[in-house]
Amino acid sequence: MKVTREQAAQNRERIVDTAARLFREKGFDGIGVADLMKTAGLTHGGFYGHFESKEALLAEAAGRALDGAGAGWQALMDANPDDPLGAVARSYLSPAHRDNPGLGCAIAALGADIARAGPAVRDAVTARTRAQLDALAGAAPGDTDGDKRRNAIAGYAAMIGGLVLARAVADPALSEEILDAVAASANRGHR
Repeated sequence: MKVTREQAAQNRERIVDTAARLFREKGFDGIGVADLMKTAGLTHGGFYGHFESKEALLAEAAGRALDGAGAGWQALMDANPDDPLGAVARSYLSPAHRDNPGLGCAIAALGADIARAGPAVRDAVTARTRAQLDALAGAAPGDTDGDKRRNAIAGYAAMIGGLVLARAVADPALSEEILDAVAASANRGHR
């Protein structure tokens, strides 16, 4: 049965959305194409009609995840004009984000996989990271644009590291302490 162009486009979107979640939950090597397609409700054979490789899908899925995060950050900053970066930090460094990697930050969940990936993946992540840093720098403290950009980079890196560390430890109290400490540090640095 031949699928329409509209159905093919919907299938592709479903694959990318499923991959964006599953890659963040299980890692790039933690899910195969067959299981990914099965979770998307499609056949394994249909994958290569949409993507030339699993890595090509990772590029698109990582980009999709980061675009969603960027839009969410912008909404948080717009809704909290008195403390835009604190709002982002509190959301990012929350137990809900820590406990749901499949719906969270692609960098925190896939950073090591992305660093080992090919140019298409890294280019997609680079473009989205630049956009996120630009948004954060627009709200960051500093006397010059360079100061604001450095503060945005340092804050973003601290949030990623804090989230990764909070996910890595087995002690729930220590995990909470890490989230709280990094969020408090972000709030001090941005007021």
